[in-house]
Amino acid sequence: MQAAMEISHRYCSSELESYGSCVSSHPSSWQHDCHHLKVQVAKCTSSHPVIQKIRTDCSQPFSAFEQCLKENQNSVANCSDHINKFLLCAESLYPPRTKESRPKNERAQLT
Repeated sequence: MQAAMEISHRYCSSELESYGSCVSSHPSSWQHDCHHLKVQVAKCTSSHPVIQKIRTDCSQPFSAFEQCLKENQNSVANCSDHINKFLLCAESLYPPRTKESRPKNERAQLT
């Protein structure tokens, strides 16, 4: 998941920021009110090969997580097991890179 987050942050940071702000601003209706921003994030990230592999190989745990969110819109903490299963799947495909294992120019961007 770390690889996916790094890619998402690098290439889709403005979309992610807009979506996150919307979700924070609409705690009880974010699923509906922020859907268009969720679609923008999905379009942005879907073109990257790492994201495509995670979406393919981890689609079941992600679908279960999304379903849980729909059923628990006012208490998303109830979905922590679902997100953890998805994260485990994603990280099994692309283990997180430590700061030291990143190229030098990339390390400088993170500090």
